[in-house]
Amino acid sequence: MDTASADKNDLKDYWEFISVRSLDWREVRLEDVGEFVAWLQLPPEGRSGRVAVPSAAAQVTAATVNRKLAAVSAFYEHQARNGAGVGDLLAAWKTGGRGGWKPFLHHVSKGKPYRGRAIALKIPGKLPRILTTAETQAILDACTRLRDRFFFAVLHETGCRAGEVLGLRHEDIAAAEREVSIVLRENANGARAKSGGRTVPVGGELIRLYADYLHEEYANTDSDFVFINLFAEPRGQAWSYQAAYDLVLRLRAKTGLDFDPHWFRHSAATRWLRDGVPIEVVSTLLGHSSVAVTSSVYGHLTAEDARAALEKAGWFTGKEVSW
Repeated sequence: MDTASADKNDLKDYWEFISVRSLDWREVRLEDVGEFVAWLQLPPEGRSGRVAVPSAAAQVTAATVNRKLAAVSAFYEHQARNGAGVGDLLAAWKTGGRGGWKPFLHHVSKGKPYRGRAIALKIPGKLPRILTTAETQAILDACTRLRDRFFFAVLHETGCRAGEVLGLRHEDIAAAEREVSIVLRENANGARAKSGGRTVPVGGELIRLYADYLHEEYANTDSDFVFINLFAEPRGQAWSYQAAYDLVLRLRAKTGLDFDPHWFRHSAATRWLRDGVPIEVVSTLLGHSSVAVTSSVYGHLTAEDARAALEKAGWFTGKEVSW
Protein backbone atom coordinates (compact mmCIF):
# COMPACT_ATOMS: atom_id res chain seq x y z
CA MET A 1 0.00 0.00 0.00
CA ASP A 2 1.46 3.38 -1.01
CA THR A 3 1.55 6.42 1.28
CA ALA A 4 -1.49 8.10 -0.29
CA SER A 5 -3.59 4.94 0.05
CA ALA A 6 -2.50 4.49 3.67
CA ASP A 7 -3.40 8.09 4.54
CA LYS A 8 -6.81 7.68 2.86
CA ASN A 9 -7.49 4.50 4.84
CA ASP A 10 -6.41 6.16 8.10
CA LEU A 11 -8.73 9.12 7.47
CA LYS A 12 -11.57 6.69 6.68
CA ASP A 13 -11.35 5.44 10.27
CA TYR A 14 -11.56 9.02 11.53
CA TRP A 15 -14.61 9.81 9.41
CA GLU A 16 -16.30 6.66 10.66
CA PHE A 17 -15.60 7.68 14.26
CA ILE A 18 -16.99 11.20 13.98
CA SER A 19 -20.01 9.80 12.13
CA VAL A 20 -20.75 7.32 14.92
CA ARG A 21 -20.40 10.13 17.48
CA SER A 22 -22.39 12.63 15.33
CA LEU A 23 -19.50 15.10 15.47
CA ASP A 24 -18.78 17.99 13.11
CA TRP A 25 -15.15 17.69 12.00
CA ARG A 26 -14.75 21.48 12.38
CA GLU A 27 -15.79 21.36 16.04
CA VAL A 28 -13.88 18.33 17.26
CA ARG A 29 -11.98 18.95 20.51
CA LEU A 30 -8.90 17.38 22.02
CA GLU A 31 -11.06 15.23 24.32
CA ASP A 32 -12.78 13.80 21.24
CA VAL A 33 -9.42 12.85 19.78
CA GLY A 34 -8.62 11.00 22.99
CA GLU A 35 -11.86 9.05 22.54
CA PHE A 36 -10.88 8.38 18.92
CA VAL A 37 -7.68 6.72 20.18
CA ALA A 38 -9.69 4.52 22.57
CA TRP A 39 -12.18 3.75 19.78
CA LEU A 40 -9.38 2.60 17.45
CA GLN A 41 -8.33 0.02 20.03
CA LEU A 42 -11.80 -1.59 20.13
CA PRO A 43 -12.63 -4.67 18.03
CA PRO A 44 -14.84 -3.94 14.98
CA GLU A 45 -18.04 -5.10 16.70
CA GLY A 46 -17.50 -2.63 19.53
CA ARG A 47 -16.88 0.48 17.44
CA SER A 48 -20.56 1.05 16.59
CA GLY A 49 -21.33 1.63 20.26
CA ARG A 50 -24.27 -0.76 20.11
CA VAL A 51 -22.40 -3.80 21.40
CA ALA A 52 -20.75 -3.92 24.81
CA VAL A 53 -17.23 -5.23 24.53
CA PRO A 54 -15.33 -6.52 27.57
CA SER A 55 -11.89 -5.15 28.30
CA ALA A 56 -9.30 -6.87 26.13
CA ALA A 57 -5.95 -6.33 24.49
CA ALA A 58 -5.73 -3.40 22.10
CA GLN A 59 -6.74 -4.28 18.53
CA VAL A 60 -4.10 -2.06 16.92
CA THR A 61 -0.53 -1.27 17.84
CA ALA A 62 0.67 2.05 19.23
CA ALA A 63 2.59 2.62 16.00
CA THR A 64 -0.64 2.22 13.99
CA VAL A 65 -2.54 4.62 16.24
CA ASN A 66 0.23 7.21 15.92
CA ARG A 67 0.21 6.84 12.14
CA LYS A 68 -3.55 7.43 12.03
CA LEU A 69 -3.19 10.47 14.30
CA ALA A 70 -0.49 11.82 12.00
CA ALA A 71 -2.85 11.46 9.02
CA VAL A 72 -5.65 13.28 10.86
CA SER A 73 -3.23 15.98 11.99
CA ALA A 74 -2.03 16.46 8.40
CA PHE A 75 -5.65 16.78 7.26
CA TYR A 76 -6.40 19.55 9.77
CA GLU A 77 -3.18 21.38 8.97
CA HIS A 78 -4.12 21.27 5.28
CA GLN A 79 -7.58 22.68 6.08
CA ALA A 80 -6.05 25.43 8.22
CA ARG A 81 -3.68 26.46 5.41
CA ASN A 82 -6.69 26.73 3.13
CA GLY A 83 -8.59 29.04 5.47
CA ALA A 84 -10.77 26.62 7.46
CA GLY A 85 -11.27 27.69 11.06
CA VAL A 86 -10.22 24.48 12.75
CA GLY A 87 -8.20 26.00 15.58
CA ASP A 88 -5.30 24.13 17.14
CA LEU A 89 -6.92 20.73 17.36
CA LEU A 90 -3.93 18.42 17.00
CA ALA A 91 -1.26 20.97 17.82
CA ALA A 92 -0.15 22.05 21.25
CA TRP A 93 1.95 25.15 21.73
CA LYS A 94 5.22 24.13 23.28
CA THR A 95 8.45 25.99 23.83
CA GLY A 96 11.77 24.56 22.79
CA GLY A 97 13.85 23.21 25.63
CA ARG A 98 16.87 21.02 26.18
CA GLY A 99 16.81 17.72 24.34
CA GLY A 100 13.99 16.25 22.33
CA TRP A 101 12.89 16.99 18.79
CA LYS A 102 13.50 20.45 17.32
CA PRO A 103 11.54 21.76 14.33
CA PHE A 104 13.24 22.84 11.11
CA LEU A 105 14.84 26.31 11.42
CA HIS A 106 14.50 26.06 15.21
CA HIS A 107 17.58 28.28 15.57
CA VAL A 108 15.67 31.13 13.89
CA SER A 109 12.78 31.09 16.37
CA LYS A 110 14.63 29.70 19.37
CA GLY A 111 12.58 29.95 22.54
CA LYS A 112 9.38 30.78 20.68
CA PRO A 113 6.37 28.45 20.63
CA TYR A 114 6.22 25.74 17.98
CA ARG A 115 3.62 23.20 16.96
CA GLY A 116 3.82 19.61 18.17
CA ARG A 117 1.26 16.85 18.19
CA ALA A 118 -0.73 16.86 21.43
CA ILE A 119 -1.60 13.18 21.54
CA ALA A 120 0.71 10.27 20.81
CA LEU A 121 1.01 6.80 22.27
CA LYS A 122 4.26 5.46 23.62
CA ILE A 123 5.50 2.65 21.39
CA PRO A 124 6.86 -0.26 23.44
CA GLY A 125 10.40 -1.30 22.62
CA LYS A 126 10.89 -4.66 20.96
CA LEU A 127 12.08 -7.38 23.29
CA PRO A 128 15.33 -9.12 22.40
CA ARG A 129 14.79 -12.52 20.77
CA ILE A 130 16.31 -15.37 22.76
CA LEU A 131 16.99 -18.99 21.93
CA THR A 132 15.47 -21.86 23.89
CA THR A 133 17.72 -24.67 25.10
CA ALA A 134 16.31 -26.94 22.39
CA GLU A 135 16.97 -24.34 19.66
CA THR A 136 20.54 -23.79 20.83
CA GLN A 137 21.15 -27.54 20.87
CA ALA A 138 19.67 -27.91 17.39
CA ILE A 139 22.05 -25.26 16.01
CA LEU A 140 25.08 -26.85 17.68
CA ASP A 141 24.14 -30.35 16.50
CA ALA A 142 23.64 -29.09 12.94
CA CYS A 143 27.31 -28.08 12.79
CA THR A 144 29.37 -30.72 10.99
CA ARG A 145 32.72 -29.20 11.88
CA LEU A 146 34.29 -28.58 15.27
CA ARG A 147 35.28 -25.04 14.28
CA ASP A 148 31.66 -24.14 13.59
CA ARG A 149 30.39 -25.84 16.73
CA PHE A 150 33.05 -24.08 18.81
CA PHE A 151 32.08 -20.71 17.30
CA PHE A 152 28.47 -21.00 18.46
CA ALA A 153 29.52 -22.58 21.76
CA VAL A 154 31.65 -19.50 22.52
CA LEU A 155 28.72 -17.20 21.65
CA HIS A 156 26.46 -19.21 23.95
CA GLU A 157 28.89 -19.46 26.87
CA THR A 158 30.29 -15.92 26.88
CA GLY A 159 27.47 -13.70 25.57
CA CYS A 160 30.02 -12.02 23.29
CA ARG A 161 29.18 -10.34 20.02
CA ALA A 162 30.01 -12.22 16.83
CA GLY A 163 32.67 -9.63 15.93
CA GLU A 164 34.35 -10.08 19.30
CA VAL A 165 34.53 -13.85 18.81
CA LEU A 166 35.85 -13.53 15.26
CA GLY A 167 38.62 -11.32 16.61
CA LEU A 168 39.83 -13.84 19.20
CA ARG A 169 43.49 -14.83 19.18
CA HIS A 170 44.84 -17.98 20.83
CA GLU A 171 46.51 -15.84 23.50
CA ASP A 172 43.04 -14.62 24.51
CA ILE A 173 41.96 -18.08 25.68
CA ALA A 174 43.48 -19.07 29.02
CA ALA A 175 42.80 -22.80 29.20
CA ALA A 176 44.12 -23.38 32.73
CA GLU A 177 42.19 -20.42 34.17
CA ARG A 178 39.14 -21.20 31.96
CA GLU A 179 38.84 -17.60 30.81
CA VAL A 180 38.25 -15.83 27.50
CA SER A 181 39.52 -12.27 27.16
CA ILE A 182 38.04 -9.69 24.80
CA VAL A 183 40.85 -7.36 23.71
CA LEU A 184 40.50 -4.06 21.88
CA ARG A 185 42.71 -4.29 18.80
CA GLU A 186 42.76 -3.91 15.03
CA ASN A 187 42.01 -7.17 13.23
CA ALA A 188 42.84 -8.09 9.65
CA ASN A 189 39.33 -9.53 9.11
CA GLY A 190 37.66 -6.29 10.24
CA ALA A 191 36.24 -7.91 13.39
CA ARG A 192 36.26 -5.64 16.42
CA ALA A 193 35.08 -5.29 19.98
CA LYS A 194 32.40 -2.60 20.19
CA SER A 195 32.86 -2.03 23.91
CA GLY A 196 35.62 -2.14 26.48
CA GLY A 197 37.93 -5.12 26.95
CA ARG A 198 36.95 -7.68 29.55
CA THR A 199 37.55 -11.24 30.72
CA VAL A 200 34.72 -13.77 30.80
CA PRO A 201 34.94 -17.01 32.85
CA VAL A 202 33.91 -20.15 30.95
CA GLY A 203 33.33 -23.79 31.76
CA GLY A 204 35.63 -26.74 31.34
CA GLU A 205 33.49 -28.23 28.55
CA LEU A 206 34.15 -25.22 26.34
CA ILE A 207 37.90 -25.50 26.90
CA ARG A 208 37.76 -29.21 25.99
CA LEU A 209 35.90 -28.39 22.78
CA TYR A 210 38.60 -25.82 21.99
CA ALA A 211 41.28 -28.48 22.51
CA ASP A 212 39.45 -30.94 20.25
CA TYR A 213 39.13 -28.26 17.57
CA LEU A 214 42.86 -27.48 17.70
CA HIS A 215 43.84 -31.17 17.61
CA GLU A 216 41.45 -32.45 14.94
CA GLU A 217 41.00 -29.53 12.54
CA TYR A 218 43.39 -26.66 13.26
CA ALA A 219 46.44 -28.94 13.51
CA ASN A 220 49.63 -27.23 12.29
CA THR A 221 47.98 -24.20 10.68
CA ASP A 222 50.07 -21.11 11.36
CA SER A 223 47.77 -18.28 12.53
CA ASP A 224 47.21 -16.17 15.60
CA PHE A 225 43.45 -16.18 15.02
CA VAL A 226 41.23 -18.82 16.62
CA PHE A 227 38.67 -18.85 13.81
CA ILE A 228 40.19 -19.20 10.36
CA ASN A 229 39.48 -20.62 6.89
CA LEU A 230 40.18 -24.34 7.10
CA PHE A 231 37.97 -25.76 4.38
CA ALA A 232 38.17 -23.01 1.76
CA GLU A 233 40.78 -20.72 0.29
CA PRO A 234 42.69 -18.73 1.30
CA ARG A 235 43.42 -21.36 3.94
CA GLY A 236 44.64 -20.00 7.25
CA GLN A 237 43.12 -16.55 6.74
CA ALA A 238 41.12 -15.07 9.60
CA TRP A 239 37.44 -15.96 9.31
CA SER A 240 35.41 -13.02 7.98
CA TYR A 241 31.95 -11.77 8.90
CA GLN A 242 30.74 -12.97 5.49
CA ALA A 243 32.08 -16.47 6.05
CA ALA A 244 30.38 -16.67 9.44
CA TYR A 245 27.13 -15.35 8.00
CA ASP A 246 27.26 -17.89 5.16
CA LEU A 247 27.42 -20.57 7.84
CA VAL A 248 24.40 -19.02 9.58
CA LEU A 249 22.44 -19.14 6.32
CA ARG A 250 23.27 -22.83 5.86
CA LEU A 251 22.25 -23.65 9.41
CA ARG A 252 19.01 -21.69 9.05
CA ALA A 253 18.08 -23.88 6.10
CA LYS A 254 19.14 -27.02 7.93
CA THR A 255 17.38 -26.34 11.25
CA GLY A 256 14.41 -24.28 10.10
CA LEU A 257 15.38 -21.63 12.67
CA ASP A 258 15.62 -18.07 11.32
CA PHE A 259 18.18 -17.15 13.97
CA ASP A 260 20.83 -14.46 14.17
CA PRO A 261 24.19 -14.81 16.00
CA HIS A 262 23.23 -11.89 18.26
CA TRP A 263 20.43 -14.01 19.71
CA PHE A 264 23.09 -15.99 21.57
CA ARG A 265 24.13 -12.80 23.36
CA HIS A 266 20.55 -11.98 24.34
CA SER A 267 20.04 -15.57 25.47
CA ALA A 268 23.15 -15.54 27.66
CA ALA A 269 22.16 -12.28 29.34
CA THR A 270 18.63 -13.51 29.98
CA ARG A 271 19.89 -16.85 31.29
CA TRP A 272 22.30 -15.16 33.71
CA LEU A 273 19.67 -12.80 35.04
CA ARG A 274 17.11 -15.59 35.45
CA ASP A 275 19.67 -17.65 37.32
CA GLY A 276 20.17 -14.83 39.80
CA VAL A 277 23.46 -13.35 38.59
CA PRO A 278 23.52 -9.71 39.83
CA ILE A 279 22.84 -7.23 37.05
CA GLU A 280 26.14 -5.46 37.82
CA VAL A 281 28.00 -8.69 36.99
CA VAL A 282 25.93 -9.28 33.85
CA SER A 283 26.69 -5.73 32.73
CA THR A 284 30.43 -6.39 33.13
CA LEU A 285 30.26 -9.74 31.31
CA LEU A 286 28.48 -8.10 28.37
CA GLY A 287 30.90 -5.17 28.27
CA HIS A 288 28.15 -2.59 28.68
CA SER A 289 29.13 0.96 29.55
CA SER A 290 26.78 1.00 32.54
CA VAL A 291 24.20 -1.04 34.43
CA ALA A 292 21.54 1.32 33.05
CA VAL A 293 22.28 0.05 29.52
CA THR A 294 21.88 -3.56 30.66
CA SER A 295 18.65 -2.77 32.45
CA SER A 296 17.16 -0.95 29.46
CA VAL A 297 17.89 -3.84 27.09
CA TYR A 298 17.16 -6.79 29.37
CA GLY A 299 14.38 -5.47 31.56
CA HIS A 300 12.05 -8.01 29.91
CA LEU A 301 12.05 -10.74 32.54
CA THR A 302 8.50 -11.87 33.16
CA ALA A 303 6.35 -11.95 36.28
CA GLU A 304 7.04 -15.70 36.40
CA ASP A 305 10.76 -14.95 36.65
CA ALA A 306 10.09 -12.55 39.52
CA ARG A 307 7.89 -15.12 41.28
CA ALA A 308 10.56 -17.81 40.92
CA ALA A 309 13.17 -15.49 42.44
CA LEU A 310 10.88 -14.58 45.34
CA GLU A 311 10.03 -18.23 46.00
CA LYS A 312 13.72 -19.14 45.94
CA ALA A 313 14.33 -16.44 48.54
CA GLY A 314 11.56 -17.93 50.71
CA TRP A 315 9.39 -14.84 50.42
CA PHE A 316 6.11 -16.77 50.38
CA THR A 317 6.92 -19.10 53.30
CA GLY A 318 7.77 -18.54 56.94
CA LYS A 319 6.10 -15.16 57.16
CA GLU A 320 6.63 -13.21 60.37
CA VAL A 321 3.08 -11.91 60.28
CA SER A 322 -0.26 -13.47 59.34
CA TRP A 323 -3.11 -11.91 57.42
